[in-house]
Amino acid sequence: MRLIHTVAELRAALAGEHQTALVPTMGNLHEGHIALVGQARQAGRPAVASLFVNPLQFGAGEDFERYPRTLAADCERLDAAGTDIVFAPGLAEMYPEPQTYQVLPPLADALCGETRPGHFQGVATVVLKLFNMVRPRYSVFGKKDYQQLFILKGMVRQFNLPIEVLAGETVRAEDGLALSSRNGYLSARERAEAPRLYAVLEAAAARIAAGERDWRGLEAAARAELEARGWTVDYVSVRSQASLLAPGPDETALVVLAAARLGGTRLIDNIEVRTGLGV
Repeated sequence: MRLIHTVAELRAALAGEHQTALVPTMGNLHEGHIALVGQARQAGRPAVASLFVNPLQFGAGEDFERYPRTLAADCERLDAAGTDIVFAPGLAEMYPEPQTYQVLPPLADALCGETRPGHFQGVATVVLKLFNMVRPRYSVFGKKDYQQLFILKGMVRQFNLPIEVLAGETVRAEDGLALSSRNGYLSARERAEAPRLYAVLEAAAARIAAGERDWRGLEAAARAELEARGWTVDYVSVRSQASLLAPGPDETALVVLAAARLGGTRLIDNIEVRTGLGV
C-alpha cells in the first residue's frame, strides 16, 4: 500500500489506470468503511481510499476541530483490507482557495440540509475535486448517508462524469446501531440508548410494509417516541427512493429517514421499504 499526500504524486501513481475504484472518507475508520473498501476492490483496481477531514461540510459550531484524526491507525486498517493507495492530502493541497463551487438542487436544503445549511455544497465540492484528482471508474458511498448518496449520484449525472457510483449497505453493530465515526462521542448511557433510532425506523417500516399510508402520522409517532426518550429530533421523514421527495400515491419503493441528537451527538439512519400495496 502506498500513502500519497500530493495530487502530482497521485496522478503519477495512477497514470494509465482505467478501472480505479475510489472510497472517499474523512478517516477515523470503522468496519463500515472497510466494507466499502472491499466493495471497491471487487469493482475495480487499484483501490484508492482518501482520508481528508473536509472543513467545507462543517457548519458553525459543529465538530470540525475535534473530529478525530487517526491517520496511522486508518492506514493500518486500510493496508490490512488490501487498499492499494491511500490519498491523504493536506488542506492547502486540497483547497488552494477555500471556496465551494457546486450549485445543488433544492433537495440539498431539505432533510439534513435544513439543519446543516451548506453541508451538501461542501460535500459535493470535495467529492468533485477528488473525482478530478483520482479520475476513478468507480466510487463507493455508504447508504447510511442516504441523502448524500442521492445528491452525489445526481451530480455525476449532471456533469456527465464517466464514473459509476456504487452504494454500500449500512453496517451495524449487533444491537442495530449504524456504525459511524461519531458514535465515539456517545457516553455509555447514550450508547445504550442509541439503537432506539433504528428500532423506531424499523417499526415505521413494518407499518408501511403492512399497508400503512399515513406518512405524517408515522413520522409524528416516531418523533414522539424519540423525544419521550430525551432525543432532539431534526426530522423523521418518509420519502420516495426514486426522488427523495414525498411519496406519490402509487409509489411502492420508499425510504424512512431520520436525524436526531442524543446529548451532543447527531445520529442519522434510514431503512428502505416497500409498501404493502400490490404485494
